[in-house]
Amino acid sequence: MVISVVKNDERFLKRPIVYTSKIISSDKDLVALVFYGTEQSKNPRNSFKHVYVYHDLDSPGSQCILDIDKLLGEKGAQFAEKTMGSGETSLGDALWCCSNLYSDIKLRLSHKRLMIFTCRDEHHGGDGAKDRQARTKAADLKETGVVIDLMHLTKPGGFDVSLFFCDIVSPPEDESELGLQIEPCRKLEDLQKRVRAKELKKRSQSRLTFSLGEGVNLAVGVYVLARTATKPSAVKLHRDTNEPVRTKTRYFHAHNGGILLPNDMKRAQVYGKKQIVMEKDEVDEIKKFDDPGLVLMGFKPMDRLKLHHHIRPALFIYPEEEQISGSSCMFTALLLNCSEKNLFALCRYIPRRNTPPRFVALVPQREELDQSQTQATPPGFHVIFLPFADDIRTVDAHVGPTASDEQVDKMKEIVHKLRFKYKSDAFENPVLQQHYRNLEALALNMLEPEPIEDLTMPKVQMMDARLGPLAQEFKDLVYPPDYNPEGKPAAKRKTAESGGGAAEKKAKVEMSEEELKNHVAKCTLGKLTVPVLKDACKQFGIRTTGTKKQELIDALTMHLSK
Repeated sequence: MVISVVKNDERFLKRPIVYTSKIISSDKDLVALVFYGTEQSKNPRNSFKHVYVYHDLDSPGSQCILDIDKLLGEKGAQFAEKTMGSGETSLGDALWCCSNLYSDIKLRLSHKRLMIFTCRDEHHGGDGAKDRQARTKAADLKETGVVIDLMHLTKPGGFDVSLFFCDIVSPPEDESELGLQIEPCRKLEDLQKRVRAKELKKRSQSRLTFSLGEGVNLAVGVYVLARTATKPSAVKLHRDTNEPVRTKTRYFHAHNGGILLPNDMKRAQVYGKKQIVMEKDEVDEIKKFDDPGLVLMGFKPMDRLKLHHHIRPALFIYPEEEQISGSSCMFTALLLNCSEKNLFALCRYIPRRNTPPRFVALVPQREELDQSQTQATPPGFHVIFLPFADDIRTVDAHVGPTASDEQVDKMKEIVHKLRFKYKSDAFENPVLQQHYRNLEALALNMLEPEPIEDLTMPKVQMMDARLGPLAQEFKDLVYPPDYNPEGKPAAKRKTAESGGGAAEKKAKVEMSEEELKNHVAKCTLGKLTVPVLKDACKQFGIRTTGTKKQELIDALTMHLSK
């Protein structure tokens, strides 16, 4: 649950930051929007002056976005001035109003967060009574579990947090929380980044025991730092009422049609043309190798870890001091030593019960702060999943023509000109962005969706400006003078006989029955092409029901196995 408390200022009248993200990520959360320092008053029972509840605490929807769109631009500023106006400021009354909004909700709330957006560090102009009232009410809210955050913009002369807000804002809940940011946001993008960092609750995927040896254990939390973003799954609706429908799966007996319960079914695996039947408990016992956790196997130099060893998205581990006392100290010592010696830890990883083990590499990462002293990268270990021997495939490399030294040097110049610093957070998925733009246009009754910028498209003009004549010079070195990459390839001339005339068609390759039997015995019929298999079927008078490769192979196998 999030309540946005906004000081009446036109700089904050932008497209809603929290609302749009909540609709996409967690539409079941409750969000409210409260303006204070207004001339008009609108709140439950109108108990507080100069406090305007623009949106009550409710799930965000398209109407909320439309209401806030009315406040955008010059017309929006005029509408806000007409609707709310500007009056006295009392943060204490605004906090008291938010407390009433929380208490009116009868649902059980997992967390409560209150964000204050303002650009004034001295809220009440030196009025000590109002300052004391705001501090008292903020303390009452924090005692009831409400987390208060400050989202402040820069102002002439600087924003001094120590004047007032240091006593209002909640302290960080744990080491992963950002806490109070001293530096104000100078751009809307900085404000959006800070809001997103605050509203996303950092939850561990699981908590495990990390065993360093006999009797030496520490507790760690497993986190997911990057996950593939996908479109939300479609909701099935009833054709007549548009009500959501539920899917229920039942199993029936193949002969008598009776409903089968879980204890009526067994598991089976075919091996050597024999069906091996097992009970569910036996299957679970087979899957169990050990208790969940991380077990240290040893250490390896970082240069032994190759890029092609990364076979699935990595995880991230961080110490859990509450589980085992002293975990943070031991974890920090291990992290610093691995980082200084350029080593990674090789471990066996079992995430949960009845899950097969995996070998993982723990790659150390030290903490880094950005210019505003906000944590850019957290300290901890990246968990890189390693392949087993069965996962590695041997590929026959295609041997092509070798490039000359001059060609290699010219390509090095091209690569050097086109290098840039890649950051994954600078590129948005255009498919997802277009999907949500389309949904937004439908929900907000827009004539057409807002255009998106596809950042995955290459910037051709900038690349051409950087390369200059290098691209043409490389083409001259590699391709023949008359080569046209956009033209159709010239048709190859067929080799004619010495006496002149049309070229002969390629002779059919006939295979003897003995050669085909050898292919069947070695299971290598699949290496033959479809035309060769068709000719073999015609050669031996085999009738086939289809022309697919597998059907031809099955027909030949049955004929030659008789």
